[in-house]
Amino acid sequence: MSGRDLFCQPRRARRGATLTLVFASVLVAGAATGSLPLAGRGPDVHGGPGATRAAAPAARHDEVTEVTEAAADALAEGKSAVEAAERAVSRSGDRWGSVYTEGEFAEFEEALDGAYTGVGLSARRERDGRIEVTEVSTGSPADGAGIRVGDRIVSIDGKRVAGLPVTEVVALLRGAPQDAHAGTAVRLGLERGPRAWQQTLRRARLSTDPVTVRELPGGVTLIKVTAFTRGTGDFVRDAVREARSDAGLVLDLRGNSGGLVSEAVTAASAFLDGGLVATYDVDGRQRALHAESGGDTARPLVALVDGGTMSAAELVTGALQDRSRAVVVGSRTFGKGSVQMPTELPDGSVAELTVGHYRTPAGRAVDGKGITPDLEADGDAALDRAGTVLTGLGR
Repeated sequence: MSGRDLFCQPRRARRGATLTLVFASVLVAGAATGSLPLAGRGPDVHGGPGATRAAAPAARHDEVTEVTEAAADALAEGKSAVEAAERAVSRSGDRWGSVYTEGEFAEFEEALDGAYTGVGLSARRERDGRIEVTEVSTGSPADGAGIRVGDRIVSIDGKRVAGLPVTEVVALLRGAPQDAHAGTAVRLGLERGPRAWQQTLRRARLSTDPVTVRELPGGVTLIKVTAFTRGTGDFVRDAVREARSDAGLVLDLRGNSGGLVSEAVTAASAFLDGGLVATYDVDGRQRALHAESGGDTARPLVALVDGGTMSAAELVTGALQDRSRAVVVGSRTFGKGSVQMPTELPDGSVAELTVGHYRTPAGRAVDGKGITPDLEADGDAALDRAGTVLTGLGR
């Protein structure tokens, strides 16, 4: 398992206070594709074209009332409103329901802008429990300090991290929400081969690059999208427009944790000429998300997916597959296709509760099922398989 301080934030899981990873707006136990905005926080930036803000269904109203009252009662008794809300959400049986502290939710919204405060490291736990650096962001504090991929993190602020879940390592790198500001210090104990040293880094305000583009042999353009943060859809469209016109495209959504539905719809629009992207139900009403017209429908396209392809990324995958626009290569996706609505609690914390589910253009449910690729392939073999497919499609 791996994690990043640059694209993660600690949050409270609905069962206890275990930390879980949230990449950008969505991940394994994260808020769903298309979580809707808090009342009074402006327009529905999470919906697609034509989407409107949703009213809570009656069944959800009871759940919201229970969670809100539990938080209010705890606050009146001098207890933790967040913990009381977590217990109430757990009792509700809402698989994707969750609770954020006020600070955590602020970080959550910040991450949707593609910005974060951290040191710019990605790390994973090896089988022997050691924590190894897997990525160093260019220009980050970690990069400036000379930390390299393959270095091992031994301790953070004096706490040994070997054997810890990577979620806890990420939380230590980021710092507690009240302390994780630009300029705050974090001391790392590091190893590289026989060398061991201490390095103090200053957290910084950094930006992510959720879209990267490179040309593969044969002129194929690979567009890698790690999350659908604000602006991602336009980046994808620009990449498609600038790609070579005489070769195919690969849209790499492996490990994509999801994000804003509006950005996912814009990204899908780069490959479609209008038409349905997905439907979803809220308050018992069916609503539709449609692609914009004018996308590239001619060049051969392969979409790469895996078990880390989630939420908004599954929405894009389902649309391209159902509409026969792309051949999907990889392994079954995660299966996260539900809609959450956030509710502000009396102490400023936020509970997100499920209000509906998405379906692909063909009416397939994604939640709990995922999307099965057209061709199975794992790891590096998936990209090789994509090249083979594009060769065939090109002919």
